[in-house]
Amino acid sequence: MSQPAKTSPRASAVSDAPETPAGTKAAAQRLKMRRELAAAAMELFANKGYEATTVDEIASVAGVARRTFFRHFRSKEEAIFPDHDDTLTRAEAVLDVAPAHEHPLDTVCRGIKEVMKMYAASPAVSVERYRLTREVPALREREIASVARYERLFTRYLLAHFDETDHHDGNDDPLLAEVAASAVVTAHNHVLRRWLRAGGQGDVEAQLDHAFSIVRKTFGSGIGAGRTLSSAPSSPEPVAPPATVRTQGEVLVAVARTDAPLDEVMRTIEEALRNK
Repeated sequence: MSQPAKTSPRASAVSDAPETPAGTKAAAQRLKMRRELAAAAMELFANKGYEATTVDEIASVAGVARRTFFRHFRSKEEAIFPDHDDTLTRAEAVLDVAPAHEHPLDTVCRGIKEVMKMYAASPAVSVERYRLTREVPALREREIASVARYERLFTRYLLAHFDETDHHDGNDDPLLAEVAASAVVTAHNHVLRRWLRAGGQGDVEAQLDHAFSIVRKTFGSGIGAGRTLSSAPSSPEPVAPPATVRTQGEVLVAVARTDAPLDEVMRTIEEALRNK
């Protein structure tokens, strides 16, 4: 399994990874150290093999003491996923500031894009990490645990828009919310794996948007249909749709709010063209 040293992924892990969100200098330094430890771990795993690599060696390559390693990671398998905590925070921030008119499923799709940005920022690192997780069961298990955290976040968000306990005939929203959250995560992971298998080549954002359009077509019209959001007043003011289309002879005229999401406007136009 011995290979020549791979310096480019290690350098990319530090320089190309997503910037930390606004916060304290200490938080930025902590994330930088986590990335340096992760880069050292990946370099050693690639050259010596996962089982043969020790925590002491990872710390030595990163130029820090063993105790510094354990201040940042609980184990060596955790060390190659330095950005997941930061990315989870950014995804949660997307959900927290979502515009009131936005469909919750669209918000979740925007939130999980933060995860894709993390991988796409450093393609070489992401491809090498993918190779390692395919070869080492312990790393694969750690990756699965990380994905589960995102799924729980998005499920909680969708369920928060509805009464989770309100199960009765004709109201499938709680079920749809859970299934839709899983579908968004699955769509993201499918696109991510395909991109990684292609060596990190291709327009992964466009691929992701296509996958999300399939999820929206499947679940978007069901979640919240005929329901008042649980957090809304009992008699909410009517909200104008983001976009409307009318036919004038052989011409379609679209009218959209200036704050309407572009993908929602395009879906409205596409549906009108199909029904014409």
